[in-house]
Amino acid sequence: MERLDKVISTQTSYSRKDIKRMARSGEILLNGEICKNSDVKVDPQKDEITVCGEKIGYKKHVYYMMNKPKGVLSASNDRNATTVVDILPEKFKRKTLFPAGRLDKDTTGLLIITDDGDFAHRMLSPNKRVYKHYIATLDKPLNDTVKEKFENGIVLADGTKCLKAYFEKLSDNKALVKICEGKFHQVKKMFLACSYTVVELERVRIGSLKLDPDLERAQVRELTESEIIQIFDEKTD
Repeated sequence: MERLDKVISTQTSYSRKDIKRMARSGEILLNGEICKNSDVKVDPQKDEITVCGEKIGYKKHVYYMMNKPKGVLSASNDRNATTVVDILPEKFKRKTLFPAGRLDKDTTGLLIITDDGDFAHRMLSPNKRVYKHYIATLDKPLNDTVKEKFENGIVLADGTKCLKAYFEKLSDNKALVKICEGKFHQVKKMFLACSYTVVELERVRIGSLKLDPDLERAQVRELTESEIIQIFDEKTD
């Protein structure tokens, strides 16, 4: 059993103060009856909770796929910039959401937003070998030495040694890169170490989960259970 205000606050973006105010004004129903006591204990799996005419469906955790646009920060909140959580539709918002891994502000593509810290750790830990797939467009034609350098482990300008990355040349100035790390600006820095500048970068896949081609930039949808499993399916050694 949980307090009513706690259940509502974890499933929505409403604050406890908002919830108390709405309860007092009769905007919260519990099993079809007006409930003015936001402290009352409820069973979130069984009791029917309605706030401002909308039923609250209880889920312990949520997992969203976003097609991240340019110009949006991969963060939960920021005083000076619009974040990926800011642009979520209101029906998806919860106070504890965060992006599982970051994409640079000018990088686009597949981003997972969740409130499950254990899930995010599994997905992001290099030891779990969950590979993130990126398509990089470069400022000039690629030469034949880049693939070998990536697969041997790039050494960045500051001396940091990257783990083995997988590299496939797609065209003269475009490549598919797969990494299981998430260092700051890593893909861009890896190419910079080979004297290339990344002019466009898109993440298209995590594990076996591909970016939904029907999602426009900035659009988001909930992941299915099978899609969550796909994230941990692919193993590249």
